[in-house]
Amino acid sequence: MDVQLKKSSSKEVLLDIRKSDISTLYIVQHELLKDNTVEFAGVVMKHPLTKEYAMRVNTSKGNPLKEIDKAAKSALEYVGQLKKAIHSKIKGD
Repeated sequence: MDVQLKKSSSKEVLLDIRKSDISTLYIVQHELLKDNTVEFAGVVMKHPLTKEYAMRVNTSKGNPLKEIDKAAKSALEYVGQLKKAIHSKIKGD
């Protein structure tokens, strides 16, 4: 995944993302929108053939880059729990 910071201020971040899958970005977006300080979190596909995406995050307070980091960590924790649940069902626990 390649990420380029296109715009950054105290309340807004705009990222260009390449070599990723939009479903991964949607999961991070979903986690971002759970936070009351996040006013907007959006992901758009810039071009379907080149797999280029843009992500914008606006916050009412706090650093939007830190909110993205927190959302990504939350998504990873959820996936870890899901993995454990799937493995326990496969093993027959």
